[in-house]
Amino acid sequence: MKPICRLLICIALLWACVGVGPVTAEDVDIANCLRTDLTLTTRFVACRAAAEAGNVDAQFNLGYMYNIGQGVPQDYIEAAKWYRRAAEAGDAAAQNNLGIMSHEGQGIAQDYTEAAKWYRRAAEQGLSVAQNKLGDMYNVGQGVPEDDAEAVKWYRRAAEQDYADAQFNLGYMYNVGRGVPQDYTEAVKWYRRAAEQGNAVAQANLGRLYGNGQGVSQDYTLAHMWLNLAGTDFEDARELRDTVAKQMTPAQIAEAQRLAREWSEAHRAGADGVSEDSGMENE
Repeated sequence: MKPICRLLICIALLWACVGVGPVTAEDVDIANCLRTDLTLTTRFVACRAAAEAGNVDAQFNLGYMYNIGQGVPQDYIEAAKWYRRAAEAGDAAAQNNLGIMSHEGQGIAQDYTEAAKWYRRAAEQGLSVAQNKLGDMYNVGQGVPEDDAEAVKWYRRAAEQDYADAQFNLGYMYNVGRGVPQDYTEAVKWYRRAAEQGNAVAQANLGRLYGNGQGVSQDYTLAHMWLNLAGTDFEDARELRDTVAKQMTPAQIAEAQRLAREWSEAHRAGADGVSEDSGMENE
């Protein structure tokens, strides 16, 4: 949403410069709502005014501020109210977030059918996080009939947009042969894409496939490397790494540790400040 902020500020300035019309108080509210250099309280007041005037971006931002308690006490009921207004106007991010609130019963009654409805609307607009969420609904049969083929379809759409969770999910479906014929090579491909983005479960499964020689040539060094990386988050990965290590020479273990260390160093800068993906779209 930040590019929209910059665009609206430019439009406001353009109106003032070329004489298309005077900048109104509503224009200022919209611009201030979307600016990140103002205090949260100032942004909240501006968002509230612009949202009440019907601006969809402001309605979404106001919903998000209530959702996480940014500049205002957290209030899921108000968050759902403003997400709904933006969602009904066609805002994909608001549709996704309203789907999550319906899914989890935050501020509104838990309703998997409603959740699937809003995920679908956002997914059909191309929002990758919603595509993955809709895939999850088909995967487990929440709000829609359980359908592995449909789950794969939506996972693939999100995965092709480089959404790591969907890449892992698609890899898993290939791994176990759900919704697609079992194909370890495809599983490795999608696990690798997610693993390279730091998805720890994908790293663990990729390491397992290297250890078993499924979809790739058996390689204990790479198995140990990926399991070592995943082991930061998963005890099972650490245990499997130690099992693999029993079949390796000290030189191979040292090489695997070097590869894991270099991977971590190369990806550390991009990982700073990154938290687990909740699927909630922000500003």
